[in-house]
Amino acid sequence: MQFEDAGIETAEVVIVGSGFGGLAAAKQLAKSGIHHVLISSTPEHLFQPLLYQVATGVLASGEIAPPIATVLRRHREADVRLGRVTAIDAAGAVLTYETAEGKRRIRYGSLIAATGASQSYFGRDDFAEKTYSLKTIDDAKLLRAQIERVFAEAKGADAQTAASLLSFVVVGAGATGVEVAGQLKELARRHYHQEISVTLVEGAGEVLPPFGGGLSEYAKQSLTRGGVEVLVGTFVTDIETGWVTVKDKAGEQRRIAAETVVWSAGVQAGGFAEVLAEATGAPTDRAGRLLINQDLTVGGHADIYAIGDMTSLNGYPGQSPVAMQEGRHAADIIRRKKQPGTPFTYWDKGSMAVISRFSAVTKINDRITFKGFLAWFVWLAVHLFYLVGFRNRFAAVLSWLVAFIGTGRPGFAEAEREAKVLELPERRAA
Repeated sequence: MQFEDAGIETAEVVIVGSGFGGLAAAKQLAKSGIHHVLISSTPEHLFQPLLYQVATGVLASGEIAPPIATVLRRHREADVRLGRVTAIDAAGAVLTYETAEGKRRIRYGSLIAATGASQSYFGRDDFAEKTYSLKTIDDAKLLRAQIERVFAEAKGADAQTAASLLSFVVVGAGATGVEVAGQLKELARRHYHQEISVTLVEGAGEVLPPFGGGLSEYAKQSLTRGGVEVLVGTFVTDIETGWVTVKDKAGEQRRIAAETVVWSAGVQAGGFAEVLAEATGAPTDRAGRLLINQDLTVGGHADIYAIGDMTSLNGYPGQSPVAMQEGRHAADIIRRKKQPGTPFTYWDKGSMAVISRFSAVTKINDRITFKGFLAWFVWLAVHLFYLVGFRNRFAAVLSWLVAFIGTGRPGFAEAEREAKVLELPERRAA
C-alpha cells in the first residue's frame, strides 16, 4: 500500500461490501496473493438468510454475524476498513469514503461493488415506519423485541386484548416470508403456548413463486395446516395502527387485525448503487439495480465490476449463490485466471425454504425436488456448511437442537443479556 503526495491512497483492488459476494471475491483474490482493500459499512459479515431465526429467537445474532476481520484473518492480503463510500471519480479511478476519523480517498486498479439491496415498499415509503423488515441485524433485534413485547403483554390480558396483541401479518411469500410465518406459529405453540393469528399476504398467485407447481402448493398446504392464513393474488393497500387493508385481484377489500406487520416483499438498490450509476452512466431498472454487462463490468468501465443484489443480469435471482459466483468470476478476471470480457454464467445449484419444524421444500432442478423432513434436513446441512467459522457452526447446531428438539429459544436469552447491560448505567445512576 502506498501513499501519493496528493494524499490519495492506492490499492490494486478495492471491494465495497462485506456480504456473500464481497467475501467470495476477497477470498478468491487472496489465492493469487493480490492485496485488496475491503470497505464495509458494518464490522460484521451478515448471513442474511437466517435473520428470521434471530428475530424469532432460534439463533443469537453473533451466530450469523461474525466480524469481517475474523472471517478474513487467514488472508493477509485483505485490508478491512469500516466506512461508507460517498463518491466515485470513475474516470480517475478514485473513490471517497467516510470513516469515524473523516473522509479518505483511494485510487483503485479494479473496483468490485457488492453492497446488496434494501427493502422496497413499492412507492409507499410510509410503510417503512409501520412495519418490520429483515435486512440487518438491527432489523432482526427490533422484530425480536416486538415479538417478546406482544407475548408478554398478552399474558394475563383479557381475551379480546390478547387476540389483538397476538395478530401478525407477513407481507410477501418468498422464502423469508414463508419462513417467518411458519416460525411465528412454531414459536407461539411450542415456546409461549399461546394462540396467535398469522396471515401471509402475497401478490403473486402462489407462495414461493420461484419454486412453482407442486412445491408451492405443498408449502401453502403446510402453512395452512399449521394455522397460517395464506392469501395469494392479494395486495396491501394501506397500513394503520392495528390493521392492514388488502385487496384481491377481483377488487374486494378486507381489513385484517395486525399488531405486528413484517414486510418481506420486494427489494430495491440504493445508496452506493445510485452513486455508481451516476458516476458511470450505467442504466438501472425500476428497482434501481444496475444493468451490468455480461462480464459483470459496469457501463463502459472495464475496471469496475458490480455483483449481487445491487445488479440485474439475465434474470438471475437475488440470492447468495449468485453473488458468490459473481464475486469469484470478477476476481478470476482480475487475477487473470479468466480472460477480460469473459461472460458470467450462473450455475444454479437449487433453492430451498423452510416452512416449519421438520418441513421444508428443496428444488435442485425441474426433475429433482424434495419436500418434508428430507428437505428440512438438507436445508439444515446446507446452511450449516455456509455458516462462517467453526465456532458459529457449533453454536448454531446447539441452538437448533434447543429450538427444534426442545422448546427453548437461545436468541431470547441473548436479548435478556443485552437488556441487562443497557440497564446498568441507570442502576449506577440510581
